[in-house]
Amino acid sequence: MDDEIRHPLAYTRIERGWSQEELARRIRQAAARRGLRSGTRGSRISKWETGRATPDEDESQPLIAEVFGIDYAAVAHLGWPHWLPGQDKALPLGPHNAAPSLREALMTSLDRRSFIAYTSGALAALAHQWAVTEPGRFPRPTVRGDVDTELVIWLETAGTELVRLATERRQHTHRLLAEHLATVTVLISEGRYTPAVEQRLHTLAALLSQAIAWQHFDERRHAAASRFWHAALHNAHIAAQRDLGAGILSDLAYQLLWLTDARGAVAILEHAIPRTQHPTARSLLHLRQARALAALGEDGPCRRALTAAEKALQAPSCDPAPTWCSWMGMADLAADSGRCLADLGQRRRAHQLMDEGIALLPATRAKTRAVFLTYQAETYLRDGEVELAAETATRSLDLANRINAPRCVTMIHDLEPTLSPYAHTAGVDELLERLRATG
Repeated sequence: MDDEIRHPLAYTRIERGWSQEELARRIRQAAARRGLRSGTRGSRISKWETGRATPDEDESQPLIAEVFGIDYAAVAHLGWPHWLPGQDKALPLGPHNAAPSLREALMTSLDRRSFIAYTSGALAALAHQWAVTEPGRFPRPTVRGDVDTELVIWLETAGTELVRLATERRQHTHRLLAEHLATVTVLISEGRYTPAVEQRLHTLAALLSQAIAWQHFDERRHAAASRFWHAALHNAHIAAQRDLGAGILSDLAYQLLWLTDARGAVAILEHAIPRTQHPTARSLLHLRQARALAALGEDGPCRRALTAAEKALQAPSCDPAPTWCSWMGMADLAADSGRCLADLGQRRRAHQLMDEGIALLPATRAKTRAVFLTYQAETYLRDGEVELAAETATRSLDLANRINAPRCVTMIHDLEPTLSPYAHTAGVDELLERLRATG
Protein backbone atom coordinates (compact mmCIF):
# COMPACT_ATOMS: atom_id res chain seq x y z
CA MET A 1 0.00 0.00 0.00
CA ASP A 2 1.34 3.47 -0.84
CA ASP A 3 2.35 5.57 2.17
CA GLU A 4 -0.26 8.23 1.48
CA ILE A 5 -3.09 5.65 1.32
CA ARG A 6 -3.51 4.84 4.98
CA HIS A 7 -6.88 3.10 5.08
CA PRO A 8 -7.76 -0.10 3.18
CA LEU A 9 -11.13 1.34 2.13
CA ALA A 10 -9.30 4.22 0.39
CA TYR A 11 -6.85 1.75 -1.13
CA THR A 12 -9.63 -0.41 -2.55
CA ARG A 13 -11.60 2.58 -3.82
CA ILE A 14 -8.61 4.25 -5.51
CA GLU A 15 -7.49 0.93 -7.00
CA ARG A 16 -10.79 0.92 -8.91
CA GLY A 17 -10.54 4.58 -9.90
CA TRP A 18 -13.60 5.63 -7.90
CA SER A 19 -14.11 8.90 -6.09
CA GLN A 20 -15.72 8.91 -2.65
CA GLU A 21 -18.98 10.09 -4.27
CA GLU A 22 -18.82 7.24 -6.82
CA LEU A 23 -18.38 4.65 -4.07
CA ALA A 24 -21.30 6.18 -2.15
CA ARG A 25 -23.45 5.99 -5.30
CA ARG A 26 -22.63 2.32 -5.78
CA ILE A 27 -23.48 1.59 -2.14
CA ARG A 28 -26.87 3.25 -2.61
CA GLN A 29 -27.44 1.14 -5.74
CA ALA A 30 -26.54 -2.04 -3.83
CA ALA A 31 -29.05 -1.11 -1.15
CA ALA A 32 -31.75 -0.51 -3.78
CA ARG A 33 -31.13 -3.97 -5.26
CA ARG A 34 -31.95 -5.38 -1.83
CA GLY A 35 -35.08 -3.28 -1.50
CA LEU A 36 -33.37 -1.03 1.06
CA ARG A 37 -32.58 2.68 1.25
CA SER A 38 -29.11 4.03 2.03
CA GLY A 39 -28.23 7.65 2.72
CA THR A 40 -24.50 7.12 2.18
CA ARG A 41 -22.73 10.15 0.71
CA GLY A 42 -19.13 11.03 -0.05
CA SER A 43 -18.80 12.79 3.31
CA ARG A 44 -19.67 9.53 5.08
CA ILE A 45 -17.05 7.64 3.03
CA SER A 46 -14.48 10.25 4.10
CA LYS A 47 -15.29 9.63 7.78
CA TRP A 48 -14.90 5.87 7.30
CA GLU A 49 -11.53 6.33 5.57
CA THR A 50 -10.18 8.62 8.28
CA GLY A 51 -11.43 6.49 11.16
CA ARG A 52 -13.85 9.11 12.45
CA ALA A 53 -16.72 6.68 11.97
CA THR A 54 -17.22 2.97 11.34
CA PRO A 55 -19.81 1.61 8.89
CA ASP A 56 -22.68 -0.28 10.48
CA GLU A 57 -21.87 -3.98 10.77
CA ASP A 58 -25.35 -5.24 9.85
CA GLU A 59 -26.25 -2.83 7.03
CA SER A 60 -23.39 -0.76 5.56
CA GLN A 61 -20.58 -3.34 5.70
CA PRO A 62 -22.52 -6.01 3.74
CA LEU A 63 -23.29 -3.37 1.09
CA ILE A 64 -19.62 -2.36 0.84
CA ALA A 65 -18.66 -6.03 0.49
CA GLU A 66 -21.20 -6.46 -2.31
CA VAL A 67 -19.88 -3.40 -4.17
CA PHE A 68 -16.31 -4.72 -4.03
CA GLY A 69 -17.30 -8.32 -4.79
CA ILE A 70 -16.00 -9.70 -1.49
CA ASP A 71 -17.48 -12.79 0.14
CA TYR A 72 -19.58 -11.70 3.14
CA ALA A 73 -17.98 -14.51 5.18
CA ALA A 74 -14.85 -12.34 5.39
CA VAL A 75 -16.87 -9.48 6.90
CA ALA A 76 -18.23 -11.60 9.73
CA HIS A 77 -14.97 -13.47 10.22
CA LEU A 78 -12.39 -10.68 10.32
CA GLY A 79 -14.24 -7.52 11.30
CA TRP A 80 -13.75 -3.98 10.05
CA PRO A 81 -11.52 -3.05 8.27
CA HIS A 82 -9.47 -6.27 8.14
CA TRP A 83 -11.66 -7.93 5.50
CA LEU A 84 -10.91 -5.22 2.93
CA PRO A 85 -8.20 -5.62 0.26
CA GLY A 86 -4.98 -3.72 0.77
CA GLN A 87 -4.65 -4.32 4.51
CA ASP A 88 -0.86 -4.68 4.46
CA LYS A 89 -0.13 -3.23 7.89
CA ALA A 90 0.96 -6.02 10.21
CA LEU A 91 -0.94 -6.31 13.49
CA PRO A 92 1.15 -5.16 16.47
CA LEU A 93 2.37 -7.93 18.75
CA GLY A 94 0.28 -8.60 21.84
CA PRO A 95 -2.09 -11.18 23.33
CA HIS A 96 -5.18 -9.58 21.82
CA ASN A 97 -3.87 -9.99 18.26
CA ALA A 98 -2.70 -13.62 18.37
CA ALA A 99 -6.10 -15.10 17.54
CA PRO A 100 -7.09 -12.36 15.02
CA SER A 101 -3.83 -12.96 13.14
CA LEU A 102 -4.73 -16.66 12.90
CA ARG A 103 -8.27 -15.91 11.69
CA GLU A 104 -6.92 -13.45 9.13
CA ALA A 105 -4.48 -16.05 7.79
CA LEU A 106 -7.12 -18.77 7.61
CA MET A 107 -9.40 -16.37 5.75
CA THR A 108 -6.86 -16.07 2.90
CA SER A 109 -7.66 -19.66 1.99
CA LEU A 110 -11.32 -18.71 1.48
CA ASP A 111 -10.88 -15.46 -0.41
CA ARG A 112 -7.63 -15.31 -2.37
CA ARG A 113 -8.43 -11.96 -3.99
CA SER A 114 -8.78 -9.94 -0.84
CA PHE A 115 -5.21 -9.86 0.41
CA ILE A 116 -1.89 -8.45 -0.76
CA ALA A 117 1.55 -9.28 0.62
CA TYR A 118 3.01 -7.18 3.42
CA THR A 119 5.58 -4.63 2.36
CA SER A 120 9.18 -5.16 3.46
CA GLY A 121 8.88 -1.98 5.53
CA ALA A 122 5.89 -3.37 7.43
CA LEU A 123 7.77 -6.61 8.09
CA ALA A 124 10.92 -4.82 9.22
CA ALA A 125 8.84 -2.78 11.68
CA LEU A 126 7.26 -5.97 13.01
CA ALA A 127 10.71 -7.57 13.35
CA HIS A 128 11.91 -4.55 15.32
CA GLN A 129 8.92 -4.77 17.66
CA TRP A 130 9.60 -8.48 18.17
CA ALA A 131 13.25 -7.75 18.95
CA VAL A 132 12.61 -5.10 21.61
CA THR A 133 9.48 -6.47 23.29
CA GLU A 134 9.50 -9.39 25.67
CA PRO A 135 6.24 -11.40 25.86
CA GLY A 136 6.05 -10.86 29.62
CA ARG A 137 5.53 -7.13 29.11
CA PHE A 138 2.03 -7.72 27.78
CA PRO A 139 -0.76 -7.91 30.40
CA ARG A 140 -2.58 -11.23 30.39
CA PRO A 141 -5.99 -12.11 31.77
CA THR A 142 -6.07 -14.84 34.40
CA VAL A 143 -7.66 -17.91 32.88
CA ARG A 144 -8.67 -21.24 34.33
CA GLY A 145 -10.47 -23.80 32.60
CA ASP A 146 -11.77 -26.64 30.72
CA VAL A 147 -9.34 -27.26 27.83
CA ASP A 148 -7.91 -30.45 29.32
CA THR A 149 -4.36 -31.69 28.93
CA GLU A 150 -5.43 -34.91 27.20
CA LEU A 151 -7.01 -32.94 24.34
CA VAL A 152 -3.93 -30.73 24.00
CA ILE A 153 -1.63 -33.77 23.86
CA TRP A 154 -3.74 -35.26 21.06
CA LEU A 155 -3.71 -31.97 19.14
CA GLU A 156 0.06 -31.69 19.55
CA THR A 157 0.69 -35.27 18.44
CA ALA A 158 -1.54 -35.01 15.38
CA GLY A 159 -0.21 -31.53 14.56
CA THR A 160 3.41 -32.65 14.76
CA GLU A 161 2.71 -35.53 12.37
CA LEU A 162 0.89 -33.23 9.93
CA VAL A 163 3.81 -30.80 9.94
CA ARG A 164 6.20 -33.69 9.26
CA LEU A 165 4.12 -34.84 6.29
CA ALA A 166 3.44 -31.35 4.94
CA THR A 167 6.24 -31.27 2.37
CA GLU A 168 5.95 -34.56 0.52
CA ARG A 169 2.22 -35.17 1.12
CA ARG A 170 1.13 -31.65 0.27
CA GLN A 171 -1.98 -32.64 -1.67
CA HIS A 172 -3.27 -34.69 1.29
CA THR A 173 -2.19 -32.46 4.18
CA HIS A 174 -3.09 -28.97 2.94
CA ARG A 175 -6.70 -29.03 4.12
CA LEU A 176 -5.93 -31.13 7.19
CA LEU A 177 -3.37 -28.59 8.39
CA ALA A 178 -5.81 -25.71 7.91
CA GLU A 179 -8.61 -27.53 9.73
CA HIS A 180 -6.29 -28.50 12.57
CA LEU A 181 -5.17 -24.88 12.90
CA ALA A 182 -8.80 -23.71 12.82
CA THR A 183 -9.58 -26.03 15.76
CA VAL A 184 -6.62 -24.69 17.74
CA THR A 185 -7.68 -21.12 16.91
CA VAL A 186 -11.17 -21.73 18.30
CA LEU A 187 -9.70 -23.13 21.51
CA ILE A 188 -7.40 -20.10 21.87
CA SER A 189 -10.26 -17.68 21.20
CA GLU A 190 -13.06 -19.32 23.15
CA GLY A 191 -11.55 -21.88 25.52
CA ARG A 192 -10.59 -21.54 29.15
CA TYR A 193 -7.18 -22.85 30.08
CA THR A 194 -4.27 -22.63 32.46
CA PRO A 195 -1.16 -20.58 31.56
CA ALA A 196 0.74 -23.80 30.78
CA VAL A 197 -1.95 -24.96 28.35
CA GLU A 198 -2.10 -21.46 26.86
CA GLN A 199 1.61 -21.61 26.01
CA ARG A 200 1.23 -25.05 24.40
CA LEU A 201 -1.74 -23.95 22.28
CA HIS A 202 0.06 -20.86 20.99
CA THR A 203 3.20 -22.89 20.25
CA LEU A 204 1.18 -25.42 18.28
CA ALA A 205 -0.62 -22.62 16.40
CA ALA A 206 2.76 -21.12 15.47
CA LEU A 207 4.14 -24.42 14.15
CA LEU A 208 0.99 -25.21 12.14
CA SER A 209 0.91 -21.68 10.69
CA GLN A 210 4.58 -21.94 9.73
CA ALA A 211 4.00 -25.23 7.90
CA ILE A 212 1.00 -23.83 6.01
CA ALA A 213 3.01 -20.73 5.10
CA TRP A 214 5.68 -22.88 3.46
CA GLN A 215 3.05 -24.73 1.46
CA HIS A 216 1.66 -21.43 0.15
CA PHE A 217 5.18 -20.20 -0.53
CA ASP A 218 5.92 -23.31 -2.59
CA GLU A 219 2.78 -22.57 -4.62
CA ARG A 220 3.91 -18.94 -5.10
CA ARG A 221 0.91 -17.65 -3.14
CA HIS A 222 3.11 -15.12 -1.42
CA ALA A 223 0.41 -12.95 0.14
CA ALA A 224 -1.16 -15.97 1.84
CA ALA A 225 2.26 -17.26 2.93
CA SER A 226 3.15 -13.96 4.58
CA ARG A 227 -0.19 -13.92 6.44
CA PHE A 228 0.49 -17.34 7.94
CA TRP A 229 4.07 -16.42 8.89
CA HIS A 230 2.67 -13.24 10.44
CA ALA A 231 0.23 -15.33 12.50
CA ALA A 232 2.99 -17.78 13.41
CA LEU A 233 5.16 -14.94 14.72
CA HIS A 234 2.35 -13.58 16.89
CA ASN A 235 1.74 -16.95 18.49
CA ALA A 236 5.40 -17.87 18.93
CA HIS A 237 5.87 -14.53 20.69
CA ILE A 238 2.95 -15.02 23.05
CA ALA A 239 4.28 -18.52 23.83
CA ALA A 240 7.72 -17.03 24.63
CA GLN A 241 9.29 -19.27 21.95
CA ARG A 242 12.14 -16.93 21.12
CA ASP A 243 14.05 -19.18 18.70
CA LEU A 244 10.86 -20.17 16.89
CA GLY A 245 10.01 -16.49 16.45
CA ALA A 246 13.49 -15.81 15.07
CA GLY A 247 13.06 -18.71 12.65
CA ILE A 248 9.72 -17.36 11.44
CA LEU A 249 11.27 -13.95 10.85
CA SER A 250 14.00 -15.67 8.83
CA ASP A 251 11.28 -17.40 6.77
CA LEU A 252 9.82 -13.98 5.97
CA ALA A 253 13.31 -12.78 5.08
CA TYR A 254 13.80 -15.78 2.80
CA GLN A 255 10.53 -14.92 1.06
CA LEU A 256 11.71 -11.34 0.49
CA LEU A 257 14.96 -12.67 -0.94
CA TRP A 258 12.94 -14.89 -3.28
CA LEU A 259 10.97 -11.80 -4.33
CA THR A 260 14.29 -10.04 -5.10
CA ASP A 261 14.12 -7.76 -2.06
CA ALA A 262 17.47 -8.76 -0.56
CA ARG A 263 17.81 -5.46 1.29
CA GLY A 264 14.50 -6.07 3.07
CA ALA A 265 15.65 -9.58 3.99
CA VAL A 266 18.86 -8.23 5.53
CA ALA A 267 16.89 -5.68 7.58
CA ILE A 268 14.69 -8.39 9.10
CA LEU A 269 17.60 -10.73 9.86
CA GLU A 270 19.53 -7.97 11.60
CA HIS A 271 16.76 -7.92 14.22
CA ALA A 272 16.41 -11.70 14.46
CA ILE A 273 19.99 -12.99 14.61
CA PRO A 274 21.21 -11.31 17.84
CA ARG A 275 18.28 -12.77 19.78
CA THR A 276 18.55 -16.34 18.47
CA GLN A 277 19.64 -18.72 21.21
CA HIS A 278 20.24 -22.27 19.91
CA PRO A 279 23.39 -22.55 17.75
CA THR A 280 21.64 -24.55 15.00
CA ALA A 281 18.96 -21.87 14.71
CA ARG A 282 21.60 -19.16 14.69
CA SER A 283 23.53 -21.02 11.96
CA LEU A 284 20.45 -21.15 9.73
CA LEU A 285 19.79 -17.43 10.17
CA HIS A 286 23.39 -16.53 9.38
CA LEU A 287 23.19 -18.71 6.25
CA ARG A 288 20.08 -16.90 5.05
CA GLN A 289 21.78 -13.61 5.84
CA ALA A 290 24.72 -14.70 3.67
CA ARG A 291 22.35 -15.51 0.79
CA ALA A 292 20.84 -12.02 0.96
CA LEU A 293 24.25 -10.34 1.17
CA ALA A 294 25.50 -12.35 -1.81
CA ALA A 295 22.48 -11.23 -3.83
CA LEU A 296 23.49 -7.65 -3.00
CA GLY A 297 27.07 -8.36 -4.14
CA GLU A 298 28.50 -7.65 -0.67
CA ASP A 299 31.42 -10.08 -0.72
CA GLY A 300 33.07 -9.36 2.64
CA PRO A 301 29.89 -9.29 4.77
CA CYS A 302 28.63 -12.42 2.97
CA ARG A 303 31.79 -14.38 3.78
CA ARG A 304 31.65 -13.24 7.42
CA ALA A 305 28.05 -14.46 7.61
CA LEU A 306 29.08 -17.84 6.12
CA THR A 307 31.88 -18.14 8.68
CA ALA A 308 29.42 -17.34 11.47
CA ALA A 309 26.99 -19.96 10.13
CA GLU A 310 29.71 -22.64 10.09
CA LYS A 311 30.95 -21.72 13.56
CA ALA A 312 27.44 -21.83 15.02
CA LEU A 313 26.65 -25.17 13.37
CA GLN A 314 29.73 -26.73 14.92
CA ALA A 315 29.09 -25.27 18.39
CA PRO A 316 28.14 -27.84 21.06
CA SER A 317 24.73 -27.65 22.72
CA CYS A 318 23.16 -29.54 25.59
CA ASP A 319 19.72 -29.15 24.04
CA PRO A 320 18.53 -30.68 20.76
CA ALA A 321 17.89 -28.30 17.88
CA PRO A 322 14.33 -26.93 17.72
CA THR A 323 12.11 -29.04 15.48
CA TRP A 324 11.64 -26.25 12.93
CA CYS A 325 15.37 -26.24 12.14
CA SER A 326 16.44 -29.74 13.20
CA TRP A 327 17.07 -30.59 9.53
CA MET A 328 19.79 -27.94 9.25
CA GLY A 329 23.19 -29.55 8.70
CA MET A 330 26.42 -29.56 6.74
CA ALA A 331 24.56 -30.37 3.51
CA ASP A 332 22.63 -27.10 3.72
CA LEU A 333 25.70 -25.13 4.74
CA ALA A 334 27.71 -26.48 1.81
CA ALA A 335 25.06 -26.09 -0.90
CA ASP A 336 23.87 -22.64 0.17
CA SER A 337 27.47 -21.49 0.56
CA GLY A 338 27.96 -22.63 -3.03
CA ARG A 339 24.96 -20.61 -4.13
CA CYS A 340 26.41 -17.55 -2.37
CA LEU A 341 29.78 -17.97 -4.11
CA ALA A 342 28.04 -18.43 -7.46
CA ASP A 343 26.30 -15.08 -6.96
CA LEU A 344 29.67 -13.55 -6.11
CA GLY A 345 31.28 -14.96 -9.27
CA GLN A 346 33.37 -17.71 -7.59
CA ARG A 347 31.77 -20.47 -9.66
CA ARG A 348 34.44 -23.18 -9.56
CA ARG A 349 34.36 -23.32 -5.77
CA ALA A 350 30.60 -22.88 -5.91
CA HIS A 351 30.19 -26.12 -7.91
CA GLN A 352 32.43 -28.00 -5.50
CA LEU A 353 30.34 -26.90 -2.53
CA MET A 354 27.03 -27.64 -4.26
CA ASP A 355 28.23 -31.13 -5.21
CA GLU A 356 29.28 -31.67 -1.61
CA GLY A 357 25.94 -30.48 -0.25
CA ILE A 358 23.87 -32.60 -2.65
CA ALA A 359 25.96 -35.70 -1.80
CA LEU A 360 25.40 -35.16 1.94
CA LEU A 361 21.61 -34.79 1.71
CA PRO A 362 19.62 -37.75 3.07
CA ALA A 363 17.08 -39.39 0.77
CA THR A 364 14.24 -38.03 2.91
CA ARG A 365 14.98 -34.46 1.77
CA ALA A 366 14.02 -34.85 -1.85
CA LYS A 367 12.56 -31.35 -2.22
CA THR A 368 15.76 -29.76 -0.97
CA ARG A 369 17.74 -31.91 -3.40
CA ALA A 370 15.58 -30.65 -6.29
CA VAL A 371 16.17 -27.02 -5.20
CA PHE A 372 19.93 -27.54 -4.93
CA LEU A 373 20.05 -29.21 -8.36
CA THR A 374 18.29 -26.18 -9.83
CA TYR A 375 20.83 -23.88 -8.18
CA GLN A 376 23.53 -25.91 -9.86
CA ALA A 377 21.79 -25.81 -13.25
CA GLU A 378 21.53 -22.01 -13.01
CA THR A 379 25.26 -21.80 -12.28
CA TYR A 380 26.14 -24.07 -15.22
CA LEU A 381 24.11 -21.76 -17.46
CA ARG A 382 26.03 -18.73 -16.20
CA ASP A 383 29.25 -20.60 -17.07
CA GLY A 384 28.00 -21.41 -20.58
CA GLU A 385 27.95 -25.16 -19.87
CA VAL A 386 24.56 -25.65 -21.45
CA GLU A 387 24.56 -29.47 -21.74
CA LEU A 388 25.43 -29.88 -18.07
CA ALA A 389 22.78 -27.29 -17.19
CA ALA A 390 20.11 -29.18 -19.17
CA GLU A 391 21.10 -32.53 -17.66
CA THR A 392 21.03 -31.15 -14.11
CA ALA A 393 17.75 -29.29 -14.65
CA THR A 394 16.19 -32.47 -16.06
CA ARG A 395 17.20 -34.41 -12.95
CA SER A 396 15.65 -31.70 -10.80
CA LEU A 397 12.46 -31.67 -12.87
CA ASP A 398 12.07 -35.45 -12.65
CA LEU A 399 12.46 -35.31 -8.87
CA ALA A 400 10.19 -32.29 -8.42
CA ASN A 401 7.41 -33.92 -10.47
CA ARG A 402 7.74 -37.16 -8.53
CA ILE A 403 7.30 -35.51 -5.14
CA ASN A 404 4.83 -32.81 -6.32
CA ALA A 405 7.06 -29.81 -5.53
CA PRO A 406 5.53 -26.91 -7.54
CA ARG A 407 8.10 -24.31 -6.45
CA CYS A 408 10.93 -26.45 -7.80
CA VAL A 409 9.08 -26.98 -11.08
CA THR A 410 8.58 -23.22 -11.38
CA MET A 411 12.28 -22.61 -10.72
CA ILE A 412 13.11 -24.86 -13.68
CA HIS A 413 10.51 -23.12 -15.85
CA ASP A 414 12.30 -19.85 -15.04
CA LEU A 415 15.38 -21.22 -16.85
CA GLU A 416 13.46 -21.57 -20.12
CA PRO A 417 14.28 -18.11 -21.61
CA THR A 418 18.00 -18.68 -21.03
CA LEU A 419 17.86 -22.21 -22.45
CA SER A 420 15.79 -21.36 -25.54
CA PRO A 421 18.70 -20.01 -27.69
CA TYR A 422 20.36 -23.42 -27.29
CA ALA A 423 17.37 -25.45 -28.45
CA HIS A 424 19.53 -27.61 -30.72
CA THR A 425 22.04 -28.50 -28.00
CA ALA A 426 21.90 -32.09 -26.74
CA GLY A 427 19.36 -32.45 -23.93
CA VAL A 428 18.03 -28.93 -24.21
CA ASP A 429 15.41 -29.63 -26.86
CA GLU A 430 13.83 -32.44 -24.85
CA LEU A 431 13.83 -30.37 -21.66
CA LEU A 432 12.25 -27.38 -23.43
CA GLU A 433 9.58 -29.62 -24.94
CA ARG A 434 8.70 -30.93 -21.48
CA LEU A 435 8.57 -27.45 -20.02
CA ARG A 436 6.33 -26.12 -22.79
CA ALA A 437 4.02 -29.10 -22.45
CA THR A 438 3.44 -28.22 -18.79
CA GLY A 439 3.64 -24.43 -19.22
